[in-house]
Amino acid sequence: MSEQIIIDVKNLTKQYKKQVVVNQANFQIKKGSICGLIGPNGAGKTTIMKMLGGLVIPSDGSMSIFGNTDETSWAKARERMSFMIETPYASQNLTAQQNLEKQRLQKGIPNKARIDEVLEIVGLTNIEKKKFKEFSLGMKQRFGLANALLSKPEIMVLDEPINGLDPEGIVEIRELLIKLNKQENITILISSHILSELSLMCDDYLFIAHGNIIKHLSQKELQEECRNYLHIHTDHDELAIAILQEKLKVTNFDVQKDGSITLYEYVDNVAPVSRTLFENGVLPLELSTGGESLEEYYMSMVGGV
Repeated sequence: MSEQIIIDVKNLTKQYKKQVVVNQANFQIKKGSICGLIGPNGAGKTTIMKMLGGLVIPSDGSMSIFGNTDETSWAKARERMSFMIETPYASQNLTAQQNLEKQRLQKGIPNKARIDEVLEIVGLTNIEKKKFKEFSLGMKQRFGLANALLSKPEIMVLDEPINGLDPEGIVEIRELLIKLNKQENITILISSHILSELSLMCDDYLFIAHGNIIKHLSQKELQEECRNYLHIHTDHDELAIAILQEKLKVTNFDVQKDGSITLYEYVDNVAPVSRTLFENGVLPLELSTGGESLEEYYMSMVGGV
């Protein structure tokens, strides 16, 4: 069965007077995926998200959301989505609970207990009296995620959700988003300037520069493009090659001048390589991974944009 496409964008364009902010963007997002939208400030990321959310009207092109292709049906489709774009909106003099109660009523969500549920999910507990204007930037980001989760969305569109978080908070939010994706099957479109974090959670990557989608890659395709590899050095490298070919059927490798092996397979699953060599009488002296990082790959592709 083919993977279900729930967002399909064709030639999507946004122009302000003579400035083209998004130029004929084409991409698809699969149900159940986490898709990273990667590009520098001003590349067009936020504008794409705003067009998906109905906050900005496209100048040209088309969008299909859950199979809906016209403005009338988009409103209904967006009820199954949530958006966190730029600074989370909230009344400055209200607490997190009070702000979420306003949102709950506006969205027609019957379950009032959902407020405490989402605040606990994002780690905003024991702040009943603190007003939004007193929140740190990290707390505001967590509040934005809580608001996005309030309606139990099928798709979340998140613009820089880890901005302002400390390293521990970044890890917590990353693990939360992966959990929501895997356990709740929530499809996520996410942007972040911390590309190393996107590389740890995304299934697909959209690269954008100067309003143009310049490449759309799956995680597997990205690994191949970056040439991620496993460096292997043993006490008998020639025999190691023969064993890996026979036992693990590897074909994608290079032999270096010192006899060590650069293997482009099993990069994310080193254990079978180590175990197979050891069980066949070869002692692994070095097993290490290498390759371009997501940041390096992006910079090499756009030439320092």
